[in-house]
Amino acid sequence: MADPMAGERTTGAPPTHIHIEDQKTNWLAWLLLALGILALLYFLLQHRRQQVVETTMTTVVAPAAAAGGTIVAATTGASVGELGHYLAGIEVAPRTFTFDNLHFDTAASMVKPDDRATIDQVGTLLGKYGSTRVRIVGYADARGSAPANVKLGQDRADAVKTALVAKGVAGGRIDTASGGAAEPIDTNGTASRQAENRRTELIVVSR
Repeated sequence: MADPMAGERTTGAPPTHIHIEDQKTNWLAWLLLALGILALLYFLLQHRRQQVVETTMTTVVAPAAAAGGTIVAATTGASVGELGHYLAGIEVAPRTFTFDNLHFDTAASMVKPDDRATIDQVGTLLGKYGSTRVRIVGYADARGSAPANVKLGQDRADAVKTALVAKGVAGGRIDTASGGAAEPIDTNGTASRQAENRRTELIVVSR
């Protein structure tokens, strides 16, 4: 006579070890999903950083005194007071720095005694980081003819180079160029604004 409970015994709950295997499979799937999400977030973060770098890059045009011009891609907006921090870091070149405390008299290219402290500071930094090569770009305000402003900008750049060489920086590490009256940082509408445009910039070309 057949056992009426035999069917229930045969079709009952599966062995416990099957549940354990299912739990392991579910745990592994969740782990892989989490790793995939982390990898995606890392990729998006790196892509965002690259976009930020690209959007902060601008083109600085420094026409030479005699011909055409030299185009140098560089990030802008920093003062030479930040040069030491930059050289001590790992940010790539080129990078542009403005001499905030270095302005020239109208139609003049002589470095004022009060401004030599800034140049001395830069010279000390370039001496410390001996592989750094720079370009000095001189600018003029909008008064005067274009050829005269180009020459004036070049004279100002050369004057800063001379001061840096006197500080001990090898002349072969310093190029010079003129921006003339191009790329004004102010409107030239008043004497004080014109003075702001009679400026000099330092571009770290390589490091």
